[in-house]
Amino acid sequence: MVSFDKKTYSKKLLHLISWSHWFTFFNIIAAITLSSYYLFSETAPDTLLGQAYLITTWVSHIGFLTFMSFVLLLFPLTIIWPNTKVIRISGSIIFTFGLLLLLLDGFIYSRLGYHLNASSRSQIFSLIKDIAQSSSAFYTISGVFAIVILGFEFTVSNYAWKHLKQLQKTVFARFVIFALVLSFFFSHITHIWADANLDYDILRQDTVLPLSYPATAQTLLTKYGLFDIDDYNERTTSPLSFSHAIPQYPLLNKQCINTNTQRSVFIVLTDEQVTTQQLQNFSNRTNSNNYQFNNHVDSALLTDAWFNLFYALPSIYQQDILTQQIKPLLFQAINQQNMITSFTLVDSNSDVNAQQRNESKDDEQWFTTLFDEKNYLNDISSLIFSNQLNNKKVGLHVIYFKGGLENDKQDKNITNDYQFSLFVDALLLAQKQKQQKDIIWISSIGNQTNQTQLSTKPALLINPTTSSQYREKAIINKLTSHMDLQSTLMTNWLNCSLENRNYSNGTDLLSLKRDRVIANTSANGLMVFNKDKSVLIDQNGNFQSYSSQLAAPITVNKDFPLMIDGVHFIKRFSKEAQPKTE
Repeated sequence: MVSFDKKTYSKKLLHLISWSHWFTFFNIIAAITLSSYYLFSETAPDTLLGQAYLITTWVSHIGFLTFMSFVLLLFPLTIIWPNTKVIRISGSIIFTFGLLLLLLDGFIYSRLGYHLNASSRSQIFSLIKDIAQSSSAFYTISGVFAIVILGFEFTVSNYAWKHLKQLQKTVFARFVIFALVLSFFFSHITHIWADANLDYDILRQDTVLPLSYPATAQTLLTKYGLFDIDDYNERTTSPLSFSHAIPQYPLLNKQCINTNTQRSVFIVLTDEQVTTQQLQNFSNRTNSNNYQFNNHVDSALLTDAWFNLFYALPSIYQQDILTQQIKPLLFQAINQQNMITSFTLVDSNSDVNAQQRNESKDDEQWFTTLFDEKNYLNDISSLIFSNQLNNKKVGLHVIYFKGGLENDKQDKNITNDYQFSLFVDALLLAQKQKQQKDIIWISSIGNQTNQTQLSTKPALLINPTTSSQYREKAIINKLTSHMDLQSTLMTNWLNCSLENRNYSNGTDLLSLKRDRVIANTSANGLMVFNKDKSVLIDQNGNFQSYSSQLAAPITVNKDFPLMIDGVHFIKRFSKEAQPKTE
């Protein structure tokens, strides 16, 4: 009796294992068919070898992943619990979940450029939420897909069980398996050769399929058009630049409503670090609505930071945009409404007489040509009186405090920080005497060294009348940057109805609803920021990470999804901008 039971058990187990092989075979064909979606998300390889590699790595890699699902899940379950109904139902559910996951991953890859991963879960959930909100049929379609795939699994399961003996006599499956194994070895050998010879046409496919080869930063940057392919092939480094022409910077038509506002904007900047305590003190000295941004990003050196501020674009655009000689949209809108712009430089450490600097253009920087009035001062003695501040013509007034070493051996030992704080106090005091209070922005600008580029620098926005979602005095910890200021002023000061994506990489600071990724470029590479950390990827592909919470460098694995999010941010204007806004 025992011998008979063992024989029955063995026969039943072998029958289930044989069925599971065929069931897995049909799922391999289904997975390869569904995964063809990945191929249409990328441009085709240029060479015949690259095309052969794409086909062979596609069918063999997807086939391998499907087979491993059987080895790791279905096969152990069959050995442990060889119950026909349990195994067939469990197998159908396992492969249904796997095919649905494959579809979801392909969709995420086509939208975001990377596969499902834990580090980018907030961006993935945000994308799904946006799609669900924009289309009420999203969940219905998803449910239909799940039912169709589950129905397919039950059908295949039933067919393989009922026709197992006929299937075992067929020979076509052997040729399919042989082709998959041959493709597996061919693709791996080809990739080893490409890795040794730095064949970009093959290596750029590393990220196409899920759980495939790890890519390098240089390969991804070249793929997205931020690194020169000739330098890549020659294994040399070069500054990041677009491999294609960028679009024309837009011209403003009549998108701004002329409200005849009597409200000015004061942008008070210093090249020294501003502390959160300083801004909190300023906030306590005004009765107007104000918003302190403690997770504010300013990653550029001083020469590039002005471009980020006024054009609201990453530094990589600077050379081409300035060549076009078109003013930032903010200045175009100000000119249309017949308001004035002024720039005041306060440099207490300058040995040059202020009048001589006003008459000289030798040290004039490109951005000063944007302003109608330019003033160069050694101190703020002429600026701190309320009647002078309140009698300024309506418009945009930028006051920049240039730092330097203290003049310890001279009578003048007034530091940049002291004059900056004194002027802000005077400006806030003057505002209390005005009925129509002005908009004020207070922050530092630029980094004097590379060591501070990855750290955050707080900023303060004082906006007397606003329809912001935040309370009157709010501390905002969402990620912000200087590139957001232009969009904020265009919307809340000049009443311009423009899509931000068409002219900048910024967002209205008073309508931020979610965390996001911000990026910028420098001579050293690509800098990417999210709410938790910032990353510098240099031209050699090295990652340097900095923790926002710890305010210190950290050692983490290379975060390629975050880098790809940063690349998408950098390229946003080049994709969205039109030759002329409408």
